[in-house]
Amino acid sequence: MSDTKAEDDRVAFGPATGVGSLPGGDAREAAKTVTGSFEDFPFLAELPARGPGADMIGRTIGLLVDLYAHVEPSGWRISDRPGRDTKRARSWMGEDLDALEEFTQGYEGPLKVQAVGPWTLAAALELRGGEAALGDAGACRDLVGSLAEGLRTHLAELRKRIPGARPVLQLDEPSLTAVLRGHVRTASGYRTHRAVDRQVVESALREVIAVHDGPVVVHSCAPDVPFALLRRAGAAGVSFDFGLLTERDEESIGEAVEAGTRLFAGVVPSTDTALSDPGGSVMGVRTLWRRLGLNPGTLAESVVVTPACGLAGASPAYARAALAHCVRAARSLADNPE
Repeated sequence: MSDTKAEDDRVAFGPATGVGSLPGGDAREAAKTVTGSFEDFPFLAELPARGPGADMIGRTIGLLVDLYAHVEPSGWRISDRPGRDTKRARSWMGEDLDALEEFTQGYEGPLKVQAVGPWTLAAALELRGGEAALGDAGACRDLVGSLAEGLRTHLAELRKRIPGARPVLQLDEPSLTAVLRGHVRTASGYRTHRAVDRQVVESALREVIAVHDGPVVVHSCAPDVPFALLRRAGAAGVSFDFGLLTERDEESIGEAVEAGTRLFAGVVPSTDTALSDPGGSVMGVRTLWRRLGLNPGTLAESVVVTPACGLAGASPAYARAALAHCVRAARSLADNPE
């Protein structure tokens, strides 16, 4: 990544945004909520409650080029041609883009779209025999190429619809740690796929990240996010659930911040609960900064406040409250960094 692009990526985000998924099935209502909550950093909402094709995996399968899949009881499986499940996924994506376009007329600024990253996709997508694509190196390479082409087209469509937007691409990789550690189970459930070499993982991520000439964020809601690997692969930001951090993560986070990586910190609970005051929501971030010896003045420029993963399971009223709370928490972080 060039120095100019790295600098552009550091200033390309707003102070708060969502992870991606929301409850309900009304695309217009979701777009209205997102754009009303995040005036500086809206995102394309995902509504998995609508069913197969609106789920995280199916939604991304609808973006693939020359690769198709259909729904089996065990999940998504490779097909020879696009069937009704793929067509449904594409139709819902079009509906979501229509709604977002309607509510972003005249908008200029960062706008985030999400897609499943290559390794979580490989762990979830079944080949014709029923095993995950993860176990076939050739299938993984094909998947990486297809995803890269599909994302290139998707981002071009977003720019066409919302000319003032500066797209931010988020790759969802909740299975990444399991892929690296050899914890992804085979179809039988009695054994696991072998761990994928870290260099192979990094190379594939780099190839997908390279399709976007703007910033790319990688999201993982699993413990032990590989911050250093993602930074080397070219991620401008890493999105994670703050409550899952361990002491082992702290050194990697400090190095990431000093290298200019933006942290998308999921600090607002994703399930219905009483929300603390905004300052309390980011208290853990301030404490981490002090423990790492980082400059408090860099907090607001280094951290984007988000909910924790899983907001699709919340009530619509709580989801709206959580998004608004993220904005207030980010403001608190900027106004009172210490």
